[in-house]
Amino acid sequence: MTAPTTTPAWTALPGLSPYEPTVTAMEARAAAIRAGTAEEAVWLVEHPPTYTAGTSALDSYLLESRFPAIRTGRGGQWTYHGPGQRTGYVMLDLTRPHGTVRPRDVRAYVHGLEEWLIRALDRFNIRAERREGRVGLWVVDRARGTEDKIAALGVRITRWVSWHGVALNVEPDLSHFTGIVPCGVQEHGVTSLHRLGVTATMEEADSALMAAWPEVFG
Repeated sequence: MTAPTTTPAWTALPGLSPYEPTVTAMEARAAAIRAGTAEEAVWLVEHPPTYTAGTSALDSYLLESRFPAIRTGRGGQWTYHGPGQRTGYVMLDLTRPHGTVRPRDVRAYVHGLEEWLIRALDRFNIRAERREGRVGLWVVDRARGTEDKIAALGVRITRWVSWHGVALNVEPDLSHFTGIVPCGVQEHGVTSLHRLGVTATMEEADSALMAAWPEVFG
């Protein structure tokens, strides 16, 4: 895999990264970016099975507790992280423009993250779409007659530096999502590249994410 030639600095962490220490390190990196002592960064990680709650998560949407359930400072509701899912933590100084993303514009930043994922998935001939009133990106599975989420978003912005980010389902155990109501959406399920018949490796998913990045963020 080849990282874009422009900032941010890209790191694909090997193995499974424990959730809470990773978030602590990410917060420290965001603070250093804000202080001007570190460059912008994208971390690509996998976590052990973990349920995380955003700032609007309802307790009733945690349906079982077979995995650790952690409250975190990102926006959104409950989500799952685990092996086979690529989580992308994006730390940018949003006081300046990034490609199509205007400075100090939270809506434009979130739209940019969505577009980044859409373009990465297009490289696997998967058409991911936004849906009004629903967070994340959705795929119509005509073979099963369903519409399912393939990627989630949850961001936090502290003094105009972003942290947290996105989660793309490459090959996770989809049964692990049954312990929560993912992102508060009860009437639709979740899917993955592999469930859609795309047997991409994690490295191939990373390469697609890196290739799509400059098309959106410059």
